[in-house]
Amino acid sequence: MTEPTPSAIEGRMLAHRRILSRLIASLPEQDRTQLLDWISNREVMRDGQEDPGAVPAEGSALELAMADEFSRVAILAGDTLSDQDR
Repeated sequence: MTEPTPSAIEGRMLAHRRILSRLIASLPEQDRTQLLDWISNREVMRDGQEDPGAVPAEGSALELAMADEFSRVAILAGDTLSDQDR
């Protein structure tokens, strides 16, 4: 089996993000709010800096990517909710 290309990996990640956002949007409001609050607490990397991530630290790339992904999922879930309300 060959290694997946970066485009294939990104495509899979985008598909997972869309599935996850739809699942979040379909939750009952109380559960959705709790999950989005949990995500919100993880959207900013906690590194003790005034401006988190401003000073690159060894090993911070993974944490920054995770924080960014949490933010993207929350935004997409909100967009999905808005589309459902129309």
